Amino acid sequence: MTAVENADEAQRYDPRDIQDKWQARWAEIEPFRASDDPADPRERFYMVDMFPYPSGDLHMGHAEAYAVGDAMARYWFLRGKNVLHPIGWDAFGLPAENAAIRNNTHPVDWTYKNIETQAASFRRYATSFDWSRRLQTCDPEYYHWNQWLFLRFFERGLAYRKGGYVNWCPKDQTVLANEQVIAGRCERCGTEVVRRVLTQWYFKITEYADRLLADAADLEGHWPDRVLTMQRNWIGRSTGAAVDFAIEGRDERVTVFTTRPDTLFGATFFVVAADSALASELCADGQRPDFEAYVEQVRKLTDIERQSTDREKTGVFLGVHAVNPVNGERIPVWAADYVLPDYGTGAIMAVPAHDQRDLDFDRKFGLPVRVVVATDAPDPAATGMATPGDGVLVNSGPLDGLSKADAIARIIEILAGNGLGEAAVNYRLRDWLVSRQRFWGTPIPIIHCPSCGEVPVPEDQLPVVLPDLRGADLQPHGVSPLAAAADWVNVDCPKCGGAALRDTDTMDTFVDSSWYQFRYCSPRYAEGPFRVADTERWAPVDLYVGGVEHAILHLLYARFFTKVLQDMGLLSFGEPFTRLINQGQVINRGKAMSKSLGNGVDLGEQIALYGVDAIRLTMVFASPPQDDIDWADVNPDAMVKFLGRVHRIASDVTAAGSGAGAPAEDGDRELRRITHRVIDEVTRQVEDYHLNVAVARLMELVSATRKAIDSGPGAADPAVREAAEALAVMLSLFAPYTAEECWEALGGPGAGARPAGIPSVARTAWPAADPALLVQETVTCVVQVNGKVRDRLEVSPEITEDELRDLALATQGVARSLAGLEVQRVIVRPPKLVNIVAR
Repeated sequence: MTAVENADEAQRYDPRDIQDKWQARWAEIEPFRASDDPADPRERFYMVDMFPYPSGDLHMGHAEAYAVGDAMARYWFLRGKNVLHPIGWDAFGLPAENAAIRNNTHPVDWTYKNIETQAASFRRYATSFDWSRRLQTCDPEYYHWNQWLFLRFFERGLAYRKGGYVNWCPKDQTVLANEQVIAGRCERCGTEVVRRVLTQWYFKITEYADRLLADAADLEGHWPDRVLTMQRNWIGRSTGAAVDFAIEGRDERVTVFTTRPDTLFGATFFVVAADSALASELCADGQRPDFEAYVEQVRKLTDIERQSTDREKTGVFLGVHAVNPVNGERIPVWAADYVLPDYGTGAIMAVPAHDQRDLDFDRKFGLPVRVVVATDAPDPAATGMATPGDGVLVNSGPLDGLSKADAIARIIEILAGNGLGEAAVNYRLRDWLVSRQRFWGTPIPIIHCPSCGEVPVPEDQLPVVLPDLRGADLQPHGVSPLAAAADWVNVDCPKCGGAALRDTDTMDTFVDSSWYQFRYCSPRYAEGPFRVADTERWAPVDLYVGGVEHAILHLLYARFFTKVLQDMGLLSFGEPFTRLINQGQVINRGKAMSKSLGNGVDLGEQIALYGVDAIRLTMVFASPPQDDIDWADVNPDAMVKFLGRVHRIASDVTAAGSGAGAPAEDGDRELRRITHRVIDEVTRQVEDYHLNVAVARLMELVSATRKAIDSGPGAADPAVREAAEALAVMLSLFAPYTAEECWEALGGPGAGARPAGIPSVARTAWPAADPALLVQETVTCVVQVNGKVRDRLEVSPEITEDELRDLALATQGVARSLAGLEVQRVIVRPPKLVNIVAR
C-alpha cells in the first residue's frame, strides 16, 4: 500500500463503523468475566462505579464517569489481575417514580424499560462490566434483603419509630432526611422544604458517629480530602457541657448543650425553639395568644431562613423565668425562631456579649448584656458586635482570671460537683430518617397491631412484595399509595393473630445503595444478603468511582451500613471503599446542562456524530478526572482524526508485513527509547489517575511512530511494530473499538513478540518498559559566560561537577568568550548547566 493509499485509508477510517462488530465479539467471548475459582492464582481487584438511576438513557455525566472507571478496570485486567467490575441499577426512588407518573406509566414498566435502554447503551459504550453480576434494586430478590437487614437493625435498636419535626417536600409529598435538604430545598426537585410533625422510621446512625469520625483517618490519602472534610463537618462533633437549668413552675430541669460553659455567668436570658413541645409547655397562660400566633409564623420559615445571620430576629416572651445554675439569677425565657427544635433539647442559654445571634436578639428586645470574657474588643453593648474570641474570664466569680480552656474545665467540675451538669459531646448529625410516603420503594417489614404494637414480619414471609396497583392513583398525596391497597394492608398479626395493618411507608432509596457493593459479590445468593465467603474474597472495594455530590448522602450511609454489618459478624472490615475517585461534572458554556438554559447536549447524538471511542477519549483527555469538563471547550472531531492516525499506523505495519520473527532489539533504537519511556510514563500516570496526561503521552508515541514510518526506518522496522502493538494495548483503556481493530490487524503471521491466539486486546498483557531503555544516554548541558549561552555539550546524566567544569572551560565557544577576561567564578549545576562569571 502506497503512502497515498495509506492516507486515503486514514481518511476512510471511521470509528463508528466497527462498533457492532466488536460488541458481538465481546458478547461471545465475555473477556471481562471475573473468576470465583479459589484456585485462581491471580491477585483480585474489585472495581465499582456508582450505579445509575434508570430515569432515562445515559447522559453526558455518565459518559465521563464510566470512561474514567472503565479505563481503570481495563488497566488492572491488562496488569494480570482477576478484576471484578460489575454493573447494576439503583432502581427505586423518586426519580424513576416521578418520571413514570409524568409519562402516565406504571413505575415497574418505566423502570425496567429504562434499565434495558441503559444496558444497551452501556454495551455500546464498551464498558468492561461482568454482566453475569447484573442486579436491579427493584427486584424482589434484592429488596428481600433490604427488609431482612431492616429487621436486624430493628432487633439491635438501630431502627426505631418516633414522632417529631421532619423535613417535608410539598411537591414530592414525602419526608426527606436532613442530608437530602440542600440550602433549604429538596435535593431531588428543588422545592422549598417545610417542617412538619410526623411519626417516622429512623436508623440510629448517631450511635456510630464517633466511629465514622475516627475511621475517616484510615481513609486519608486514599479518599479526596474534600470528601472527608465534608463528612467530618456534617457529623459535626463538638465538645462542651450539658447544663441543667431550673424553670420556675416546672419540676423537671431543662438541659442545654453549650460549647462555652465558661460563659455561664454571662447568660442573661434563655431561649427555646418556638415550634418545640417545650415552648408550648412552658408558655404561661397570659402569653398564649401571642405565642400561638407567633408559632404559626415560624412554621412558614425554612431552617435556612431561621438560621440566617442577615434576618431580623423575632421572638415572644413566654412569661416564665429560668434560674442560672451558677449564680441563681432569674433570667427570662423566650421563644424564638433562630433556635431549631431538633438541635439538642431545642433550648439554649443566651450569652449576648459573646454570641452574635444572641446579641442581635438582645438588642431587638432590650435585654441585658454582660461581658464575661475580657478581650481587646470594644463593649458589645455599644458596638453591636459580639466578642466570641478567647480571653481572660471576668465577672465570673470562681472563674475570674482563668483562660478559656482552664475556665471550661473548672466550670464543668463545679457543675458536676453540684449535680447541675457534666462534660458532654454533641453532634450536628441526626439519625437517618428512612421512611418515605411513596409507592416505589422497599416496603417496611413491620406490622402494626393494636395489641402487640410494632411486630416484625416473620422471615419466612419475606420479601413483602409491592402490590401491583396498576390503574391506581400513584400521584403523591401526603400518604403512601400503599395505604389504599386494602388487600395488601390488612393482615393478621404474626403474634396474636388479631386484625392488624402493614406499615405503608417505603424505605429511602439510599438504603438500597448502602450495601449493594456486597451483593455484587454473590448476586444470586438466596440464603442471605450475600455469601460471607464471597465478600471476604472480593471486598472491600479496591477502587470506587462516582460523583462528589454523594459525599455526604450515599458515602456516609454506606460507611454506616458497613460498620453495622461488621458488628453483626457478616464482614471482617469496617470501611466499604478503600480508594475513591470523584469525577467532575460535564457542563456547557460555563453552566450545568439544562433544557431551560438551552445548553443541553445529548450523549446519543454525540456518539452518532463521532463514535464511542472519540467521545471516551474526549472525556478523558479534557481534564483530570476530578475537574469539570466544559463541552463547549472540547473538540471530539480532533479525536476522530487522532484515531485515524492510530489506525493508519496499524495498517502500515500490517501492509509492510513486518515482524516476521525479527526481535524488536534489531529495530530503530531511538523509537524504542521513546516507546518504552511512554510505556513507563503511561503506567505511572494511570496509576496516579492522571488519565489526561496518559493520553497526551500516547499522542507523543503516535507522532514518533509516524515519523519513523515516514522519514525513518519505515513501517517494516521491528521497533515500529513494537510501538504499534504497545500503542494498541495502551489505547484500549480509552478507545477500545479502535484498539481492538488495530490489534486484530497487527495479528498476522509472525506478529513480533505477541502471543498467538489472543482473541481480544483485553485478553493480552500490559506492555513492560525495559529499564535499560529508560536511561538517558546523554543530556544537553548549556554553557554560559556571564549569563549568555556560548556553547552546548552532550554529557552523561551521571557526570560529576568537576568533570563538567573542566569540559565547559575547554569548549571553543567559552575560550573565545573568555579572551582577555579573568574567570571570577564557575557555577556548575550538573548535568544541565554551567555558568562562567568573568571580568
